[in-house]
Amino acid sequence: MTTVTKLAVTGMTCGHCVSAVTNELKGVPDVQDVSVELHAGETSLVRVISKLPLAEAPLRDAVDEAGYDVADVEVLENAVAAESAAQAPGRQATRSLPIIQS
Repeated sequence: MTTVTKLAVTGMTCGHCVSAVTNELKGVPDVQDVSVELHAGETSLVRVISKLPLAEAPLRDAVDEAGYDVADVEVLENAVAAESAAQAPGRQATRSLPIIQS
């Protein structure tokens, strides 16, 4: 099972901000990967990947240590299955058989 914890982080404006947040979060036990969708001057989306759900406090502390604030937290348990289910109708629609004229 894979868990994705989405953090809405404010105050990030550049690549250095992304690096600082990423490095701090990767230091949290059980974090497997971190990706950041930077929205300079707005709320950026930080995805933290782990096998099991993580405690919110260490994630908030890591972002705080990097110098930024967490505005919101969303946890998606069994994220791979949830994303696959959400994409299934689109995949089925593209798998139709071609019409062959004789």
